[in-house]
Amino acid sequence: MPETVAERVTGTAPRCRDGTGEVIASWTGGKDGCYACYLAMEAGDRVTHLFHFRNRDGHGSHALNPALVRAQARAIGLPLVQREGASYEEEFGEAVRSLRAAGVRVDGAVFGHLETHGALVDRLCRDLAIEPLMPLWKRDAAQILDGMINAGFEALVVSARADPMGREWLGRRIDRDFIRDLAEHDGSINPCGENGEFHTLVVDGPIFRKRVAITAGEPVLREGYWHLGIAGWELEDC
Repeated sequence: MPETVAERVTGTAPRCRDGTGEVIASWTGGKDGCYACYLAMEAGDRVTHLFHFRNRDGHGSHALNPALVRAQARAIGLPLVQREGASYEEEFGEAVRSLRAAGVRVDGAVFGHLETHGALVDRLCRDLAIEPLMPLWKRDAAQILDGMINAGFEALVVSARADPMGREWLGRRIDRDFIRDLAEHDGSINPCGENGEFHTLVVDGPIFRKRVAITAGEPVLREGYWHLGIAGWELEDC
């Protein structure tokens, strides 16, 4: 049976049934899910698909244009399964079952969660009889960012809470200057934005075949968040 979050943290369960597996990656387009996907690949798992869920109302602090996420998947070179609905849990389950019905092997799923949604992940994977992989779980946020930056990922802030952050953070690249400036601005903000302070879009990195270049956007304030309002992009050779 798939291990629980507690077993992953304590190391009391095997990481994968046979050492490697065919897995899908839960995908928002942001840094945490992308870095978790990369770490799974580095550990020997084969990521076959990305899964992107969009809430039916189309809103949310990290809601990206689905076409932009499709372009990002093309830049990486992995098939993207996109689902829209009221429940992530239901749509994820349906996506896995549909892949299996089409003959795709699904041994596990990769998630980029740091501290939240562990129970949801365990329930999802237990019901589907797949292995939950959470390589960032309970890791130090600063160490996660350091590893992501060292690996060569380029991520941009695409939404930021109006308070305590603001419009001026939109478009900032996640680098060591960002980490320093964020700590000086407000030391209570989680460096990874784990409490919803900001959200990102990954535009380049070691798993990308092309770079996603943002060509047009207009900042917009909605539901307490500033959004970059990306309206244009193109894929560039790395």
